[in-house]
Amino acid sequence: MNMHRIVRISAILLPLLLAGTLIGCGGGSDDGFDPLDLDENDRSKPKTTTSKVKKKNKKDETARPYPLLATKNSTRVPGNKAIQDAAFVSRIVYPSLDKNTRPGALIFVDRNDWRAGVAASALVRKPLSAPILLSDDKATPKETVEAAESLQPTGVKIGKARRKVKAIRVGDATVPGKLRRRNVRGKTSYAVAASIDRLLAQINGEYSKNVVIVSSRSVSYALPAAAWAAKSGDPVLYVRKNKIPPDTNRALSLHKQPNIYVLGPKKLISEDVVGDLRKLGQVQRIAEDTAVKSAIAFASFQAPGFGWGVVDPGHGLVFVNVSRPLDAAASAPLAASGKYGPMLLIDRSSKLPAPDREYLLDIQPGYETDPSRGVYNHSWIMGNESTISVSVQAQIDTLTEIEKIKPAPNAGTVQ
Repeated sequence: MNMHRIVRISAILLPLLLAGTLIGCGGGSDDGFDPLDLDENDRSKPKTTTSKVKKKNKKDETARPYPLLATKNSTRVPGNKAIQDAAFVSRIVYPSLDKNTRPGALIFVDRNDWRAGVAASALVRKPLSAPILLSDDKATPKETVEAAESLQPTGVKIGKARRKVKAIRVGDATVPGKLRRRNVRGKTSYAVAASIDRLLAQINGEYSKNVVIVSSRSVSYALPAAAWAAKSGDPVLYVRKNKIPPDTNRALSLHKQPNIYVLGPKKLISEDVVGDLRKLGQVQRIAEDTAVKSAIAFASFQAPGFGWGVVDPGHGLVFVNVSRPLDAAASAPLAASGKYGPMLLIDRSSKLPAPDREYLLDIQPGYETDPSRGVYNHSWIMGNESTISVSVQAQIDTLTEIEKIKPAPNAGTVQ
């Protein structure tokens, strides 16, 4: 599916989702604006809501549905919280209008456990074809319940099971209804990640050749692993700064000398830990001095059978604010379908980080004679305008726009 079609479909689908899935249960923008209220000619609608928004936001562009929801090169998933974003994404990727557009299963993750969310992202791809929905250990939010009911998973057989599983319950998350489920448990985050790794091996019939290692103590450096895990199915395991926990050590030993990719600088994962990891496989560290730069380094990195290698135009991108870590898990299906692409980080809602700007310029599409023959980038913006502002979205849109390539000075000059 090309970029224009993604933007066109998403721009239509997101307002419908807002009204049909979440607005009725407390979703929507912070100021009470209804993104579905697009018909200015409908005089039967009360005028009070619109007038209040105008008084409150006389100069606020976010009082309009566009560009809040979409620009020509970007689409926003506009949840007020990660629970809503997960529900939105599940319907964007799986419209569930017929059997072919329904997911195989649903993954339920505790909304308070970003570590479980990042690790569970490896389950998103086929054969499960499963979006991640968020709940907690006490109750299932209404948004998640309604999304689960509308998605109607077809079910997937795992291993030698005779019956199809329709839900994967990770950790202490609750699962609504009577969906047949597979539990993935563990007493610690390290154990949960290792349990997910074992489940992946059972699904695929073997342990993967690649493993991603991240710090259990630094959410920002770990988040980009979710997008890659969703695309590749490579497991994500956790370490401490100066120690490999027993659960992680046992999990790595089962892979029998895998390629181990460490996401994080020395200040988070020490050289001593990297040295211990080398006893369990071939190790390579991918990191810069900030989380934003590290995400870009990971997006650019490529080794045989591993890495995005996004150093040229023609890709999808997912932007996540580090203050909303569960958006990484919520957005995982966007990285693993449609226009596949890596996750980039925003560390301030109202400002596009300079490294992101430079990276977008490096991979900006270009054309010589006909832009319709070019390749395109498309960006997903995770969260409402208080998470990533409309101004930042507009900057991203501009930097992903295809531009005419200027000929080099003296190009074509006959000597």
